[in-house]
Amino acid sequence: MKDLTGELKNKKINNIKLLNYGFIKKDHSYIYKTKIYNNKFEAIINISKNQPTAALIDLENNEEYILVDIKGVSGNFVNRIKEEYENIIKDIIDKCMEPDIFKSLQANEIIKYVKEKYNDELEYLWKKFPNNAIWRNKKNNKWYGALLVVKENKLGIKSDKFVEIIDLRFQKENIHKIIDNNRFYPGYHMNKNNWITIKLDNSVETKKIFELIDNSYNLSLKK
Repeated sequence: MKDLTGELKNKKINNIKLLNYGFIKKDHSYIYKTKIYNNKFEAIINISKNQPTAALIDLENNEEYILVDIKGVSGNFVNRIKEEYENIIKDIIDKCMEPDIFKSLQANEIIKYVKEKYNDELEYLWKKFPNNAIWRNKKNNKWYGALLVVKENKLGIKSDKFVEIIDLRFQKENIHKIIDNNRFYPGYHMNKNNWITIKLDNSVETKKIFELIDNSYNLSLKK
């Protein structure tokens, strides 16, 4: 049996999507079964909060086929079955799970605000940097915000602690007035002439950040 806890790290389970995919709710779990490899094996995916698992059953003897879950085991037959089995797991994760990177209350309030006001979802563009995401203006595809998880030393703070931040556009002519390297920082990984960064640790009130998001959105509309 394969423990899927690692695969679901920083993922949020969407129960409605599970049901639409074909999962059956049983007690506190969602179970999905499908036959593979010419109906000779059955994959069973069990999604529960305690321990999400996947198992492959050899239908000829009704026993678990554990070779697909053992690292280092190879061979043409095993590899073909393993590939089909793992593709099912990957497809379920892609279609039924949502990113759950940002944990702070402030970050989640911001995500909700942007969704409700602009109907924009975070886009996770980089596999190499799964903790980075952006908002894009649908009218012209310009970015107007980004959420990231970085070490504080990236902002010039003497600390290795990870912190959630937001990058926003800001008026170039006034940016020197707002940057104080305490509440407002030069734009991280952005053009520091017209982007600012804010730590999402309540050092800046959420209401103020909402105002700055609106400002950034409006700036993204300019040519």
